[in-house]
Amino acid sequence: MHPAPSIIVFTTLSGLGYGLACALGLGLFDPAALATKAGWVLALALVAAGLSSSTLHLGNPQRAWRAFSQWRSSWLSREGVMAVVTFLPLAASAWLCVVESRYSVVAGLIGSALCLVTVFCTAMIYASLKSVQAWHTPLTPLCYLLFALAGGCVAASFLAFCGAGMSPLFILAAVILLAAAWTARWFWRRRMLDMRPLSTPESATGLSAIGRVRLFERPHMTENYLTREMGFKVARKHAGKLWRLALLVGAVVPVVLLFFLLIGSAQPGWPAALVAGVAALASLLGIVVERWLFFAEARHAVMNYYGG
Repeated sequence: MHPAPSIIVFTTLSGLGYGLACALGLGLFDPAALATKAGWVLALALVAAGLSSSTLHLGNPQRAWRAFSQWRSSWLSREGVMAVVTFLPLAASAWLCVVESRYSVVAGLIGSALCLVTVFCTAMIYASLKSVQAWHTPLTPLCYLLFALAGGCVAASFLAFCGAGMSPLFILAAVILLAAAWTARWFWRRRMLDMRPLSTPESATGLSAIGRVRLFERPHMTENYLTREMGFKVARKHAGKLWRLALLVGAVVPVVLLFFLLIGSAQPGWPAALVAGVAALASLLGIVVERWLFFAEARHAVMNYYGG
C-alpha cells in the first residue's frame, strides 16, 4: 500500500495527542502547573493537526463532512463521530486546567476513556479490511492502542520533569507500555511475513482448477489510482533495515533513557527534562517509521490483477 504522508501524520499525531490527553485526564498532575497547562494545549494541538491532515488524502476534502453520515456501518465514520464527541470533554478539561487551574474528575475520566475509543475506531478502519490480509487481525487495534498509550505516557513523563508534578507512575507505565507496544508490533510483523495469502491470482480469477495463473497483460497500460495507491512495493531487505531502525530509535533508546531516570530517582529540572525530551522525540520518530512500514509492507488483494 502507498504510505501517504498525510495518513502517516494523521495516525501518528492523533494517536500521540489522544494518548497524552488520556494520561492528563487521569488527574495525576498539578492543574496549576505551567507544564500541565502546556500539556493540554499540546494534546489538543496534536489531535487537531492529525485529524486535519487526514482530509488531505481525500479526493474532495470539502466533502469530508459526509463521512459522518455512515456511522452505522463505517469505522471511518465512527472515528469521525467519536473525534467530535471526544473533543467536548477534552476541551472542557483543557479549559478548566489552563484558565481556572483546576481538574474535573468527571470530564477527565470520560475524556480519557473516549480517547481510547477513538483510537480503537481509527485502528478498526484498517483491521476491518479483509482485502488487506496483513491488517485484518486483532493485533492491529492492539498495536494502535498500545502505541497511543505508550506515546502519551512518554510525553507525560517529559511534562513531569518539566514541573507538572512528579509521578514515577508515568515513567514506569511508559517503559512497560513501550515494551508491550513494540512486542505486539513484532508479533504483528512476524504474522505478516509468515502468513500464506488467502487471495491469489487463482482465487481472484476463479481459474484455480486449471493450474497456476500468470499475468499475460496488465489491465491498464498506464498508471491509475489502483496502481498508485495499492501497488506500492518496498524491498524486503530495505524494510528489514527500517524495522531494525524503528526498534532501535522507537523502543531501545526511550526505554533505556526512561529506565535510568526511574532507577536514578531523577528530580524535576532541566537535566532530567532534557533526557525525557530526547526519549519522547526518539519514541515519536520510531512510531513514524513503524507507521510507514505498516502501510508500505501491506498488500492489497486487488494487485492479484496487476501481477503484484
